[in-house]
Amino acid sequence: MKSYDVAVIGSGPGGYVAAIRCSQLGMKTALIEKYSTLGGTCLNVGCIPSKALLDSSHHYHDAVAHFETHGIEIPGEVRVNLKKMIERKQGVVDQTTKGIEFLMSKNNIDVFHGIGSFKDATHIQIKGGNTEEIQAKSSIIATGSKPASLPFIELDKERVITSTEALSLKEIPDHMIIIGGGVIGLELGQVYRRLGAQVSVVEYMDRIIPGMDAALSKELTKVFKKQGMKFYLSHKVTGVSRKGKEITVTALDKKEKEIVLKGDYCLVSVGRKPYTEGLNAKAAGVELNEKGQVVVNDHLQTSASNIYAIGDVVRGQMLAHKAEEEGVMVAEILAGQKPHIDYNLIPGVVYTWPEVAAVGKTEEELKESGVAYKSGQFPMRALGRSRASMDTDGFVKILADKKTDEVLGVHMIGARVADLIAEAVTAMEYRASAEDIARMSHAHPTYAEAVKEAALAATDDRALHA
Repeated sequence: MKSYDVAVIGSGPGGYVAAIRCSQLGMKTALIEKYSTLGGTCLNVGCIPSKALLDSSHHYHDAVAHFETHGIEIPGEVRVNLKKMIERKQGVVDQTTKGIEFLMSKNNIDVFHGIGSFKDATHIQIKGGNTEEIQAKSSIIATGSKPASLPFIELDKERVITSTEALSLKEIPDHMIIIGGGVIGLELGQVYRRLGAQVSVVEYMDRIIPGMDAALSKELTKVFKKQGMKFYLSHKVTGVSRKGKEITVTALDKKEKEIVLKGDYCLVSVGRKPYTEGLNAKAAGVELNEKGQVVVNDHLQTSASNIYAIGDVVRGQMLAHKAEEEGVMVAEILAGQKPHIDYNLIPGVVYTWPEVAAVGKTEEELKESGVAYKSGQFPMRALGRSRASMDTDGFVKILADKKTDEVLGVHMIGARVADLIAEAVTAMEYRASAEDIARMSHAHPTYAEAVKEAALAATDDRALHA
């Protein structure tokens, strides 16, 4: 039986990063993955493939809608080759997962393929082609999550699908009905809307991306409606049925009036749930809560003192970069260091176009907690860079403490804000004031100037270009 200092169960962004950091810190490390490829949901059927399709569909949309304005003329009709688009997506996935295999080899990490199941707190059975057993002084549970559904919906994975199937469709839908107005549904909805599908989004809450600042929700809704997407907000889905190729979705609005939508595909995108199937957590003394999450303390330690858990399988936002930070934190705790994570400074991003990004407190949260704050907002359309690229939708909003001027939250919607949010995270990590950001030189012309201008707007309302 092979013995290890650390065994990591799950090879998603949290798991493989935890394994790398453990190895860097001198621990003999094993990584256990149930599938044949490494990278977990994010690299195989999540973050990476969805961004590949978003980029491909964006290129197509630009060719159809914007090239002529830019003075680019294409003889004949611009057409979509969905098969080739899906193949390119898969190529990106394959290249990325092979990169993780290389990193495991480079860092001398032993990789086992199979389902990792605890026999007790220090012994793990790996059930793959053959069943084998390893011993580990410490373990890190990084088994991630899987798509959630509603109890009355039968997912046939052909016409009533999850995000996994939506990444590999063989045809462009005529009408895709999306249940859920969160990040995943909106990103995939925009992919197929660009390619020509009619897209309808049914959302139980009164706005899309409900966890983000309300101003971002309002702006993104406006942009999507302009792009042709339809929204049914404050609607409770009551039924999903299939007859041949036709899908029927019924829902009640806030006045209990029923609506009926018919389409050829229904994407169920109502969030994700922790995945612990086959883990046999009880045998190791690891407690799960009523939501199926692994219960952990502030150091991500489970009820079994030598076992930790990270990522989607524990509390908090289900974000790849959150899982990575937690993986590094646990590895460093095992090495006797004292790392920490400020969960308030983990950014959230929606990779639609325009992109949406945020960090810190929303305006609603500040109001609810009674914090005195000031707000500065600057529109992307006022930037020369935005006009040059025809990306004029959106804004940057900075929320700062009314007395101290410390930045409490930054909320962005616009071109490349998924990258721009890192400036806000850096500033807030060092407890910068709005005036600190306002006094930093930002290159011209760039989208980043909107951050400076929003900071100026929050500092005595003195934006220069508003």
